[in-house]
Amino acid sequence: MPGSNQISAILQQALAAVASSASLKDLEAVDNRYLSRKNGLLTSILKTLKDIPIEERKTFGAAANEARLKLEEAIAQAQEGLRTSKRDSSLDPTLPGISHKIGSIHPITRVIEQICQSFYGMGFTIARGPEIETDYYNFEALNFPPDHPARDMQDTFYVEGGLLLRTHTTPVQVRTLEKSKPPVKIITPGKTFRNEAISTRSYCVFHQVDGFLVDEGVTMADLKGVLVAFCRDFFGEDLKLRFRPSFFPFTEPSAEVDISCFLCGGKGCQLCKYEGWLEILGCGMIDPNVLNNVGYDSEKYTGYAFGMGVERIAMLKYKINDVRLFYENDIRFIRQFR
Repeated sequence: MPGSNQISAILQQALAAVASSASLKDLEAVDNRYLSRKNGLLTSILKTLKDIPIEERKTFGAAANEARLKLEEAIAQAQEGLRTSKRDSSLDPTLPGISHKIGSIHPITRVIEQICQSFYGMGFTIARGPEIETDYYNFEALNFPPDHPARDMQDTFYVEGGLLLRTHTTPVQVRTLEKSKPPVKIITPGKTFRNEAISTRSYCVFHQVDGFLVDEGVTMADLKGVLVAFCRDFFGEDLKLRFRPSFFPFTEPSAEVDISCFLCGGKGCQLCKYEGWLEILGCGMIDPNVLNNVGYDSEKYTGYAFGMGVERIAMLKYKINDVRLFYENDIRFIRQFR
């Protein structure tokens, strides 16, 4: 009949085997010899508990369980020691460290920052507004009456409560002018939304950077000077520009700005559709009705406004042929802009 002395002897024998183990395989062998459920020495002793007199079972069982726990702890500590020793032996402090992969700025964010930096250097400050707008700020205050055909130019996402997702960042112009006194010189970068068919050239979400200046004596010549300076700063000093008459409800007169194709030098290629010119933004003098809507005296103050789609600028700058690439989060695409 096994007793406490036998348990102690087996434990000491097992601990000695643990201490002399030189590998994880040796420790596994110790575990199997003493703690295996089928034929481990300590496990076998616990199976004889039913044959021990009732008055001795409690003491015997406690001694056997305590021995098992001590052996399990000793094996675990020895295993960790061997693993640590193995790691330390393979460590060479003279080797270069393992570099961590870092992300990169999204090309849209990069272009917005570059555009803002260019205008910031010309004295513009940044203003932002809500992406969920009222009909008043998105349309009516910008000279879009309820029955104005120009509303058909912008397919709008409407939400509950008579609100909508802004179709341009120009509403920030109205909000800023309402609470500011001239001179006001602002750019308004932000996200906009239109219910358009998704294709290589259009998406339901896109970004704009609008800008405007309101003061006494502002003329079309001031607008042209700012835009020429921006385009040459952003695309290169040798760039050629042209202004074409156009129409926008909130500016009069209005124009669209084209730049000479920087890929072919104006000779004609696939990028510029063999015309030699690339359209990049719209602009014009702020309509007097817009100034009157924000409480300005349109007889005293004049102003100009301009706006550009960031995705279009980015596609031109980086020669990207599909706007959807900006929104697919393909890491292979994003990594090109580190």
